[in-house]
Amino acid sequence: MTTALVTGGTSGLGEAFAHELARRGNNIVLVARDEEALASVATVLHAKYGVDVEILRADLAHRDQTAVVVARLLDQEHPVDTLVNNAGFGLYGSLLAEDLSEQERAMEVMVHAVLLLSNAAARAMAVRGSGTIINISSSSAWIYTGNYSAIKSWVLTFTKALAVELEGTGVRVVASCPGWAKTNFHSRAGQKRPSLPAWAYVPVASVPRDALACADSGKVVSVPHWPWKIAIWVAQHGPQSIPRSFARKITNSRKK
Repeated sequence: MTTALVTGGTSGLGEAFAHELARRGNNIVLVARDEEALASVATVLHAKYGVDVEILRADLAHRDQTAVVVARLLDQEHPVDTLVNNAGFGLYGSLLAEDLSEQERAMEVMVHAVLLLSNAAARAMAVRGSGTIINISSSSAWIYTGNYSAIKSWVLTFTKALAVELEGTGVRVVASCPGWAKTNFHSRAGQKRPSLPAWAYVPVASVPRDALACADSGKVVSVPHWPWKIAIWVAQHGPQSIPRSFARKITNSRKK
């Protein structure tokens, strides 16, 4: 039986990935900070899908704890066949703020940890000649909403570069770039969910399904939900004034 490791797997998109991967018959390694939440989700996954669930408590903002997850990915006696780098949080602070500690924590969790975990998984999987790495980027990678956009743009570019290096190894790499979904992502960051029409929200279950379908077909970038496919096409090929204007509206709305 294959094994999938999901960071940030106790809520939101991470939990959705854990459920979809377990539904497909994978044993699951859940990584998160909250031990109680880990135990709760593990119980549900085991009861619902009959898979084994391993709990790995780690705060990826701390490099010594990230190292524990790296070691798990490098363990060839208990191989991880799929890695989902999902851990992260909303980041809404101004780039002009005097205190940048939250920005630095975000870089640790959503950049440095993604780099280290992807590296470990890629090396271990390449030796075996198979495996899948899914890094959660965002539609924000194409607009300019503070450091969050910069981070997710890095994840997207890094994942594309990793896919190039892994060509011919049997390891598949996908950057998942969803738009807004109705999860606890915004509430955990102390922000209201954006007021958007219902059609603009990405169905949560579609995010892991689309990412895994892209992996199966050899596509590197997954953009679930057709409205966001159109929006990103416009951001890529239309006048740059469009994403700048959109980013300006979002940024100004957060100041109110």
